[in-house]
Amino acid sequence: MGKKTKVLRHVILLMSIFLVQNGECIWLNLPKSGKKCVTEEVHNNVVVLADYVVISDVHIHPTPSITTKVTSPYGNILHHKENATHGQFAFTTSEVGQYVVCFWADDPNQGGALSVNIDWKTGIAAKDWESVAKKEKIEGVELELRKLEEAVEAIHDNLLYLKSREAEIREVSDTTNSRVAWYSILSLGICIVVSVTQLWYLTRFFQKKKLI
Repeated sequence: MGKKTKVLRHVILLMSIFLVQNGECIWLNLPKSGKKCVTEEVHNNVVVLADYVVISDVHIHPTPSITTKVTSPYGNILHHKENATHGQFAFTTSEVGQYVVCFWADDPNQGGALSVNIDWKTGIAAKDWESVAKKEKIEGVELELRKLEEAVEAIHDNLLYLKSREAEIREVSDTTNSRVAWYSILSLGICIVVSVTQLWYLTRFFQKKKLI
């Protein structure tokens, strides 16, 4: 019984660490004019879920509204809402790269400073585990093991993504180094040719003037 308890505690601890890494709460202070944006790099086929709420420093009623816009790495609009004091957006990524979330005040002249609280979750942190447990009729240790299994799969996918990114960056670096090397050789060759040409010209010039 003691061993099972220890295993369960380790499972819960690992899941807590992973969920903290994939779910975060962000505070943004909005300027009276202009946008305030946050970005996160997400790879393909990942669930993203976020709740946001507007808070006014002067506690006026009704709460000033904002506009929210979420765009993908290729500029596709995934969420756009105007005149909002709170809201939620959710999507499954189909593009790899930086996803951008921007907020701005609908009325720049509204009184007081505005803040936006964002509860941002990705991957298994965004999954509705209560619904999964009811649907598959699992609970307790079995549910925690199911969470751990998906966490391991997500970590494996992240490692594969990082490996592919490393390969891409290494390829770009090797290509850049090769081009810089050829550019250096070409520049050195041009300098040598110019120097030899100048020396030849000066030699001919002094010979014509009978200085040498």
